[in-house]
This record gives sequence, C-alpha cells and structure tokens, in this order.
Amino acid sequence: MVATLTVKGQVTIPAEVRERLKLRAGDRLEFIVTDDNRIEVNPVGGTVRQPRGMVPKPKRALTLQEMDQVIRGRQEG
Repeated sequence: MVATLTVKGQVTIPAEVRERLKLRAGDRLEFIVTDDNRIEVNPVGGTVRQPRGMVPKPKRALTLQEMDQVIRGRQEG
C-alpha cells in the first residue's frame, strides 16, 4: 500500500489499514520510529468520546468540606 504526504504533512491511511485496525475519525495513533528507520503505527486507547457516560453523574456536587474529608480519609487509610 502506498500513501502520499501532503504539503501540510498529512497522510490518508488506506481503507484496508483503517478497517484492519478498526480506526474511526478522531482515533489517536502512536508513531514509533525503529532503529532501522521503519515506522510502526499503533492505535492509542480509542477516541476521546468513548469515556463519556462510563462514570455516572453524581446526584449532587460535594462541598469543599466533604472533599477534604474524603482526602483525609484516604491519607489515613
């Protein structure tokens, strides 16, 4: 597979690669340059949108005093 580098330094990842790595718009990629000047591309954890909704919204916000109590409790335990 061959891709072309644009003037802005961008490359379109071929569809076959995107499908194999299950890449979607917004996904993050890690580029590793090996000692023999080869490039490895690895997906990094998914998109920024995926964590949304994983942690439920609290019923109410904690007060500063409640936050201090929680912090103190963790330092003691």
